[in-house]
Amino acid sequence: MTKTYKNIVILTGAGISAESGLATFRSSDGLWNNHRVEDVATIEAFYRNPNVVHDFYNSMRPEMQQVKPNAAHTAITKLQQFYPADISVVTQNVDILHEKAGNKNVFHIHGQINQIVCLNCGNVFETWNDVSAQDVCPQCHKKGYLKPNIVFFGENLLYMNHVDSLLQSCDLFISIGTSGVVYPAAGFVQTAKFFGAESYEFNMEKTSNNILFDHHIYGPAGTTFPKFVENLLSHSDIG
Repeated sequence: MTKTYKNIVILTGAGISAESGLATFRSSDGLWNNHRVEDVATIEAFYRNPNVVHDFYNSMRPEMQQVKPNAAHTAITKLQQFYPADISVVTQNVDILHEKAGNKNVFHIHGQINQIVCLNCGNVFETWNDVSAQDVCPQCHKKGYLKPNIVFFGENLLYMNHVDSLLQSCDLFISIGTSGVVYPAAGFVQTAKFFGAESYEFNMEKTSNNILFDHHIYGPAGTTFPKFVENLLSHSDIG
């Protein structure tokens, strides 16, 4: 590996957080933390019974506040600090492990567990406290409009215009811990490759879109990705 890249995009999914002890978003039985996804992760469920949805995310915040980043997260920080390229992280995860590890240029396309959005005025603010349908927006002072800033099924992903620009300009696309079945994120590699990027997949096993990647590295990302970063740094023109 002798090429020096100029623009790197790293896509992360549930697999990178699982190595820190967080459960993956949706298990094979269709449940998320023992709840039906249709009851806690759809916009229809929120409009139908907002307090049930709020209670679910309230219950998740303590664990996500306490969990620690792993070696894969810190390897991204090292890459951003020492590799001579523009490096962005596009994550499907709603935890803030990237931020805890010191990662920069992080785009949460599915939202963040520690953010609330007001459906009346669009105000987004951070909190680790419990929220209910009775709470008032600190900006517009309206009650009953606060929603977890999580992208539910039926809602558009966040930052997609910027993500499209990143994919079109990157020359190295890296996917870590993603299933390759959830679109549009599963198609990011196709966009990046169409515009000339080299691509690497880091996962525990082969994924459904395995054939789309140029290179595949299997095993725990906390082990494999730091080695990859060290290799990149040792072959780059840092001086």
